[in-house]
Amino acid sequence: MERIEHRAASGGWQDVYRNASQVLGCEMNVAVYLPPQAATQKLPVLYWLSGLTCNEQNFITKAGAQRYAAEHGVILVAPDTSPRGDDVADAEGYDLGKGAGFYLNATEQPWAAHYRMYDYVVDELPALIDAHFPTTGARSISGHSMGGHGALVIALKNPRRYKSVSAFSPIVAPTRVPWGQKAFTAYLGEDRASWAAWDASELVATATERLPLLVDQGGGDEFLDNQLQPQWLQAACTAAGHPLTLRLQPGYDHSYYFISSFIGEHIAHHAKALYA
Repeated sequence: MERIEHRAASGGWQDVYRNASQVLGCEMNVAVYLPPQAATQKLPVLYWLSGLTCNEQNFITKAGAQRYAAEHGVILVAPDTSPRGDDVADAEGYDLGKGAGFYLNATEQPWAAHYRMYDYVVDELPALIDAHFPTTGARSISGHSMGGHGALVIALKNPRRYKSVSAFSPIVAPTRVPWGQKAFTAYLGEDRASWAAWDASELVATATERLPLLVDQGGGDEFLDNQLQPQWLQAACTAAGHPLTLRLQPGYDHSYYFISSFIGEHIAHHAKALYA
């Protein structure tokens, strides 16, 4: 891993690394925040997955998360949201292609060659982080919007891998909303039966671990009614008896102003589980 950024932050270091991903077949950037405790001891890791149009920079520059990670002794890892490079397939619009990997493994061409963000986040990236940084091996996961979808799906599909999971404004039912339907048709094909494996509101019914879900949703979110629809996840969790804390925060929109207002509570939530 080649370090390409190195900045002091909240007593620790906010770095960005570049690595050649075998899974994605391209070079990837990943942001790593090492709190001050990392200089003398091994620490747990919180993985953050960002949303549409984002890369590794959005979370580290806008969320204000470093101060809370330093307070609780948690390493923050924020990868890019899709494969990158001249050979990587792309599409017009912000909601498909580069910047819109949806944290799944594509099966359709031309996407299947590179768009395997699920395997990257679940397997390849944690192996790199654990090999290069002072980690305890304990991990949690969180994310925003498309990344909230990714965090919920990844946690539900990998029982006992994560100590906790949370999401801001997640796409909880991608099979039922335009963002998800467009991406899933392109990446996974027309067979909608295969889509359920990447939909959190479908996965809770068969989850073998009842890992509590923490979801914050802004009441003034411009995408609430047409793209996010948290009621689908709430109904699924009620039917399955799956623990869910869904908090509707009045007035907040879809932006990082919302995330920065509550990221401290989320990191405290994850730290409690990571150190339990």
